[in-house]
Amino acid sequence: MSFAAVAADVAVWVVGLAASVGGGAGLVPWVLRHAEREPQVAAEAVAVLRGGTWIGLLERLCVTGSLLAGYPEGVAVVVAVKGLGRFPELREHPVASERFVVGTLASLAWSAALGIAGHTLLGAL
Repeated sequence: MSFAAVAADVAVWVVGLAASVGGGAGLVPWVLRHAEREPQVAAEAVAVLRGGTWIGLLERLCVTGSLLAGYPEGVAVVVAVKGLGRFPELREHPVASERFVVGTLASLAWSAALGIAGHTLLGAL
């Protein structure tokens, strides 16, 4: 494999992961703002789901990375870990469930789209 081919692969990985994490950091809050209609409910959900921003960043990194690597099963692992990790909080505070689902789906859709696009691009190089 030539240096140019390796550099192109590395560029796809770096740009894909950065776009997934960085772009999702703007997209997911935008989706949540448009999905939530009651400010007091949103405030309670944010308090319950503390650490959600960092979890979302790591989620997008892992989903996009696993798809770029050609390991789509990794997405199921990420979803399972996130769901099991949040289950106790969601059980005690059902009001946070909608925010959790909407944020997770927005994050997964964004990161999966970039991972699939990057994987397709890697295959074409």
